[in-house]
Amino acid sequence: MNNKIKLAVAGAVLSAASMANAGIIIPAGDWTLDINGNVNAFAIMTDSGKIGAGSTVTGGLASGEDADGEDKSYALNTGLLPAWLGFTGTTRQNDLDVSFTISFQPNVSDNSTLGMGDQNTPLNRQAFVTFGDKSWGSVKLGKDLGIFAGQAILHDMTLLGVGAGGSRSGGATTYGGIGTGYIYPAWRGQIAYTTPNMNGFQATIAITNPDQGQTAAGGTTNGNYNQDRFGVEGQVSYDWTGDVAGKVWASFADYDRNYHPDGTTGASGTGMDSYNTRVFDLGVNIKTGNLDVVAYYFNGEGAGSTLNLLGSEGALWAANNVKERDNDGGYVQATYVIPTGTKLGVAYGVNNLDRASGETKSAAGDLLEKNERWTIGAYHPLTKHLNLVAEYNNIDSEAHNGNDQDSDSLSLGAILFF
Repeated sequence: MNNKIKLAVAGAVLSAASMANAGIIIPAGDWTLDINGNVNAFAIMTDSGKIGAGSTVTGGLASGEDADGEDKSYALNTGLLPAWLGFTGTTRQNDLDVSFTISFQPNVSDNSTLGMGDQNTPLNRQAFVTFGDKSWGSVKLGKDLGIFAGQAILHDMTLLGVGAGGSRSGGATTYGGIGTGYIYPAWRGQIAYTTPNMNGFQATIAITNPDQGQTAAGGTTNGNYNQDRFGVEGQVSYDWTGDVAGKVWASFADYDRNYHPDGTTGASGTGMDSYNTRVFDLGVNIKTGNLDVVAYYFNGEGAGSTLNLLGSEGALWAANNVKERDNDGGYVQATYVIPTGTKLGVAYGVNNLDRASGETKSAAGDLLEKNERWTIGAYHPLTKHLNLVAEYNNIDSEAHNGNDQDSDSLSLGAILFF
């Protein structure tokens, strides 16, 4: 099975009894082809706790009223993981382990009239090659999960469920714990080197594609360009086994950003400012018997709160006067497998976004200050590959001006890995 899917299954949700350790294996001459992936779908029912005045939180993840002004919404959708079809080929040539991975992520629901047409273009999250040897490590070139915060999402139990953002009918995916416990690592073009496993210790360093033309939160369209240089991301980790097994890790990301307050590109705009985005995280996962505990923390500046680098500036946008916003957060999570094989879990997560230097509460207005989440979940292995999932999520979003929005959601569905 694709390494990222294996990590998601093994590290986040499935009990040992239900883990699938390989996809569909096909020998093909010098190559071995692994066809793998998942299909999942959930019925999601959401109740917004507050509508009207004082409930607007720009960047908040709690669900507000729908287009008809109603506080209840319903969706049939994938969860945090999209439906997934991946192809991985591996071979050994000239004393090198060589592989490729290409994957596709179609949708399971559509929100257009009578379901005619696909409003959400299918995703293509992976296209990369690797080569290396266990004696010196491996090199990856192409598009794959980002390194910073990658372990945070892979250890999130809502990876097999819904988490936040479940009220969007026909959406490609929900948010899980993104924005309420960690920042989205995204799927990044990268050239990465990973050391060999040295008695449980391993490290990765990479240059990543400089993202272009993002739009920051706050009501003004503008260009945020990491065009000065490649991004840099890295991670160190240590795994151990025994009666008390576990993993500890730390990762970071570093980008240079140019900002155009008038929405133009290039040097001809009405002024341009720049600053560094720097963020790091620390995490630990401890397993003993049927108990699995995760604790995670991140801290950064100019890194946004939900999507990496999005909404990271203050509201006082002016030529040559861009101020980044500091951010931090994390989550704690505990799961336990009961005698039926069902994994029960509870998690709390929060993402905080401070005001920029010199920015008053009035200037920050309804820009996000905090997204907070409580999750209770049950994940039952109906077969070796098929899991039934039930989740309750409470999301609370607060703005710097005191605006507040909260929502509760219940989701029921299933996810099949192969």
